[in-house]
Amino acid sequence: MSQKTSVSEKTRLLQKSPKLYKVIMHNDDYTTMEFVIDVLVNIFRKTPVEATKIMYDVHKNGIGIAGVFPYDIAATKIQQATNAAIKNGFPFKLSMEEE
Repeated sequence: MSQKTSVSEKTRLLQKSPKLYKVIMHNDDYTTMEFVIDVLVNIFRKTPVEATKIMYDVHKNGIGIAGVFPYDIAATKIQQATNAAIKNGFPFKLSMEEE
């Protein structure tokens, strides 16, 4: 009598979530509120209401969080916003920090 042996192996892939980074907008005395809202709507894909709230955070608190993204996306959005600021003559500053 022959006995069949079966070996069952489970392979589990551990997938690590990418580190996330907060994109921080900094207040200055020259960049207009309208420009900040435009950047938030068109680059960071916020609704006009969300954009207005974040813009007021920047204005009143000196900083506001535009969003939280993986590093590459955060860096790209910062570059896009910085390019738009330069094109429009604003000294608008953004930074990122690990969440």
